[in-house]
Amino acid sequence: MHPTISQDAALPRIERLKVQNFRALRDIELKDLTPLTVLLGPNGSGKSTVFDVFAFLAECFESGLRRAWDKRGRSRELKSRGGEGPTLIEIGYREQPDAPLTTYHLQVDETEGKPVVVREWLRWKRRKYGAPFRFLNYTHGTARVVSGEVPDVQDRRVEVPLGSPDALAVNALGQLAENPSVVALRNFIMGWHISHLLSEDARGQPEAGPQERLSRTGDNLANVIQYLSEEHPVRLNSIFHQLRKRVPRIDAVTADPMPDGRLLLKIRDAPFSEPVMARFASDGTLRMLAYLVLLRDPASPPFIGIEEPENFLHPRLLHGLAEEYRTATEATQILATTHSPFFLDALHPSEVRVLWRDQYGYTRCYFPNNDKKNQGVHECRRPVGRSLDGGAFRGRRSIDHAQNATADRRLKPVCRLPILSSMWKNPPWEPFLTLGYRFFARGFFIPDLLLSGQGRSFAKIAEPPQGLRGLDASRVPHLCGRGLRQRRLPRTQVQT
Repeated sequence: MHPTISQDAALPRIERLKVQNFRALRDIELKDLTPLTVLLGPNGSGKSTVFDVFAFLAECFESGLRRAWDKRGRSRELKSRGGEGPTLIEIGYREQPDAPLTTYHLQVDETEGKPVVVREWLRWKRRKYGAPFRFLNYTHGTARVVSGEVPDVQDRRVEVPLGSPDALAVNALGQLAENPSVVALRNFIMGWHISHLLSEDARGQPEAGPQERLSRTGDNLANVIQYLSEEHPVRLNSIFHQLRKRVPRIDAVTADPMPDGRLLLKIRDAPFSEPVMARFASDGTLRMLAYLVLLRDPASPPFIGIEEPENFLHPRLLHGLAEEYRTATEATQILATTHSPFFLDALHPSEVRVLWRDQYGYTRCYFPNNDKKNQGVHECRRPVGRSLDGGAFRGRRSIDHAQNATADRRLKPVCRLPILSSMWKNPPWEPFLTLGYRFFARGFFIPDLLLSGQGRSFAKIAEPPQGLRGLDASRVPHLCGRGLRQRRLPRTQVQT
């Protein structure tokens, strides 16, 4: 399925991100971002740093540049190792699908231990041809802004001095109604939701009272469910319906007020009549519930960032979760990271960006969809996750060589063909074992397989039986991109 953008909704979309001198992001640019974009790469490749760029920018607008800068260890920890000059963040976005591309540029440096805004500007190109026009330009403590709905070169510029060197011009001028384009950007950034969901926080018992939006850690999950039950019961029922499809034993979820003024989240499993408290529920159930509440928010945030949604979830749930993400992009834009090929199987190659670290330690980005070798991957209906496992994407070589080569060598003996074939001692099983060795001895699949329930199931199946006589060998386990399932072999391959 190709990613689509709803033309009916006037939603702002980020199309480009450029970062310089921000930790491992020495100089990187992500182009042609889709409504659903997924970052792939080994541990330490810079995926979380990309997320922190969005979190840093949002915190600058919410709590000020000084606090966001100090929180990250100031220039000593925030700037790239060996990097010189200011930290640069630049995003290109459209307020509507047919609106001109607007670029927001921010440079921040440190003077005498304090952060200062070196340069800040907003520009757009009203027409298809012609030079971009900066309708906000901030340097040396003074902002020059062109007001109006459609600022142009002929309009009058107004100089507005700012009282502090760490004040953001967009944050200050975005509170004035006479600057609608600046107001739109400020509201857009302040509405971002960079999720750091923690299952332990979701198990808490917050003070009673409805809350409209899920917090970044999920500690107000019970409050949001209370709000949805009171204001949007139909939306809440749809959330529970989707939850039951993925966790069939879930019968109901309630948020009940307690005498001490707190909320108690309860989950009832079928066929039992008494619910259990959320503190005793599984991590996967709580995370799936929180994801559905966030993705089906009646007033969705304009931008959502979620790291590694596969954590605590069974691999078979990830394909459906990715489809939930794509459905949610009708009302928001989503950036996610993953290590799981099961999640990638539901994606189009244009929605994937591969990150890795070069020989100098800086993050680099590879766009698989731009490689001619990969143009036929989706058209031939080959899942993206399996293509990455098989090394179809050229960026895969850099990832393996950088960090995964040693891990692969260490994990290969787990599934080495002679060991498995000696366990079975039956020729019909050997083609399957050969396929299994060639497939899951590569890349990301081994860690996912060993950590999931499916890996343990496969190990159990592979235990040598007392004898193969009488065993229905026509149905053997078959590993594919979406997990463990049964595949019937031709009767000619079965020996009794």
